[in-house]
Amino acid sequence: MASLRELRRKIKSVKSTQQITKSMKMVAAARLNRAQARALQARPFSDKLDTLLHELAYITHHVENGAAVEHPLMEKRKGNRVDILLVTSDRGLCGGFNAHLIRHTLEVLRELKNEDVHLWIVGKKGWNFFRRMRIPIEKEYLNFFHRLGFHQAEILGNDLIQSFLKTKTREIRVIYNEFKSRIQQKLVMKTLLPVGEIPGVKPRQDFLYEPMQEEILNALLPRHVKAQVYRILLESEAAELAARLAQGERLVLLDVREPDEVARCALPGSTFIPLGELARRQVE
Repeated sequence: MASLRELRRKIKSVKSTQQITKSMKMVAAARLNRAQARALQARPFSDKLDTLLHELAYITHHVENGAAVEHPLMEKRKGNRVDILLVTSDRGLCGGFNAHLIRHTLEVLRELKNEDVHLWIVGKKGWNFFRRMRIPIEKEYLNFFHRLGFHQAEILGNDLIQSFLKTKTREIRVIYNEFKSRIQQKLVMKTLLPVGEIPGVKPRQDFLYEPMQEEILNALLPRHVKAQVYRILLESEAAELAARLAQGERLVLLDVREPDEVARCALPGSTFIPLGELARRQVE
């Protein structure tokens, strides 16, 4: 049986941990407010540019007079190489944020078992998991979210664009968590490259190009890819912070000591379940 001095030392340690956890939650809440604002601000530009490029892709693929310009980033390809960009977090303690992403990625890998899959990973959690499983990783990007800015999106966007142009990649898909609210995230998988039309959706009208169409596409398409990558990183950052904050609120302090020890010195804010009853009462 622990002495009274040891129990008091343990209580002091638990209280200190609770204070640290409370401070971390306050910091996470402040960071979430900023990340949420940035993610929401990035959506209008990203959505409008995405719609514009999909309409241009439709015109490029369905024009009848042959005047449209074929751009390499819009090229429909055949082949068995598929690149997947997985966006996870660098740290844990965020509930099922990373587990859902990794589980979905494994399902996609099983579906593409006969394809030549190349994996790109953002975040230490995804990198550590697939490295231990000895799954080949094309490139990893760690500590991107420490001070997230457009610079990181440019680095990642340029790497993806160059890989698409220099290899025979059929498509580049991205898997990430989109921020919906402080208690909800949405797992998203979409095609980043090539830029193509949305099935069944026709453009509202044709476009007048000034300067030439080729110059416009050369300027717009790389910017479009980087804008989409930046939005994905912002969405993932906000979703991660929301998941971490929600996970912190669900933490429960269990006191598994014997009843006589609890009677001598209780742990404030804890739930008392004797160690011998823990297995039976774990569903509570």
